[in-house]
Amino acid sequence: MILTVTPNPSLDRTYEVQALKRGEVIRAETERTDPGGKGVNVSRAVAAAGRRTVAVLPLGGAPGALVADLLDAQGIEVAPVPIKGATRSNIALAESDGVLTKINAPGPELRAAEQELLLETVREHSRDADWIACCGSLPRGLAASWYADVVTRAHAGGARIALDTSGRALLEALPARPDVVKPNAEELAEAVGRPLATVGDAVKAAEELRERGARAVLASLGADGQLLVDDAGTWFGSARVDAVRSNVGAGDASLAGFLIAGGSGPDALASAVAHGAAAVRLPGSVMPAPADLEPAAVSVTADVPMDRVLREAVS
Repeated sequence: MILTVTPNPSLDRTYEVQALKRGEVIRAETERTDPGGKGVNVSRAVAAAGRRTVAVLPLGGAPGALVADLLDAQGIEVAPVPIKGATRSNIALAESDGVLTKINAPGPELRAAEQELLLETVREHSRDADWIACCGSLPRGLAASWYADVVTRAHAGGARIALDTSGRALLEALPARPDVVKPNAEELAEAVGRPLATVGDAVKAAEELRERGARAVLASLGADGQLLVDDAGTWFGSARVDAVRSNVGAGDASLAGFLIAGGSGPDALASAVAHGAAAVRLPGSVMPAPADLEPAAVSVTADVPMDRVLREAVS
């Protein structure tokens, strides 16, 4: 079972538009409403693969009730933490050329009792977990050290933990030694405080996160591929994608694929790349099912192209 923890979930509305023109009335061609949040998306991808998952998340108000209903309809076990505030609603505008504009609401502030109940709910459901995936931003009220506390408690209970967050929350969690962290290129550059222009730059940044405590780093480099750096070595994975429809949740799908395949080594990286590539071919934040995967299009190698210039270089 893969347990996911999403401290700041959302109700995501995605509109596909021909082009985004500021100041004009724009008619959407399609619309979707999905349960959102990075950990929620991981659970959705795990469930789509036919694996058991439990999603721990604070929920409040009408948006929170709808998130729970949508997750239940997808066969996901929900462990809700009732809160006084309303779950946030986010909007994504996907243009026909693949450009995505997102508007993310800040979300509610968790009171002290709600914070403690969230931790207790994670502890209660972690007994049966093969992996705990803690994902996304922290809502108002939770200290930047909150994820570090969760990592420490998870390890005390014998669970493995994957962490997908950024900024201070990531940096403060590293000394607690999460089993894997999954930054994207921008988050990786922010963590080390310098630009990334090549794959080699990203490898060095990942190695630095490991020096600070991360046991493994699974780094998403957007269209350039993904890196895995751990005790056993460094691997680079990429996949052919002919057309991008939406990249919402692609990194979350990658993490799900990685954990589904065991969470270590080149085979898990290949699964991560296949899931991420499949996700960008789907609308909105739809998570890929096994039928959407194209493993033959995936390449994983230990011969990392260190000098390759990133198409999406981060300054």
